[in-house]
Amino acid sequence: MNIFPAIDLVGGKAVRLYKGDYAQMTVYSEQPLQVAKAFEAAGAKFIHLVDLEAAKSGIPANLETIRAIAENTSLFVEVGGGIRNMEIARTYLEAGVDRIILGTAAVEDPAFLQEALKEFGGKVAVGVDLKDGYVAIKGWTETSARTADAFFAQMERLGVQTVICTDISKDGAMQGTNRDLYKDLSQKFKIDLIASGGVSSIEDIQTLRAMDLYGAIIGKAYYIGAIDLKDAIEVAK
Repeated sequence: MNIFPAIDLVGGKAVRLYKGDYAQMTVYSEQPLQVAKAFEAAGAKFIHLVDLEAAKSGIPANLETIRAIAENTSLFVEVGGGIRNMEIARTYLEAGVDRIILGTAAVEDPAFLQEALKEFGGKVAVGVDLKDGYVAIKGWTETSARTADAFFAQMERLGVQTVICTDISKDGAMQGTNRDLYKDLSQKFKIDLIASGGVSSIEDIQTLRAMDLYGAIIGKAYYIGAIDLKDAIEVAK
């Protein structure tokens, strides 16, 4: 299993939200590139970046920070947040990003998703946020009528290789990850599944590793020292 340490970006800074609430934001670093280099030094091969401002507005607000991380580290860079058209998708890939993550757009605009898959193939992942078993959209501010199972089945049909799945109720809460959810999804669907939200202990990593998931995202737990990244990477192997 691969470990994806995460940086959420607002105003060029590394931040974290509590349960997706923009009003409950903590700034962890003014220098995200240095955070990314610390990930690299700990043995990370991947990094998960989210432009939280773009997730709301659909307009990239942290492109230069993302470009700097892509250019100045050897990390595999995946980026999500507000990628809703081909122009923005190309902009990120041309900036050195390895994989783009489509969120709200994958739910609301399947034609765009299909176009992106046709042009970029495996460089496209889908990020799905779940709230009480339903798909949430627009930076977690709205819940759709789509169930998790229906959504994953559609992604599989379309040929999506990688899905990042976040349980909003667990995100940033340091109460453990939703193990039942990931076990269920990993057994039902042949998709590279990345678990996100609430990964808060080495035990969580061990449990997800035992499910043979493709990856797990570590956010707040790293920043507050609850998980040592080097240890997590070793356990995930």
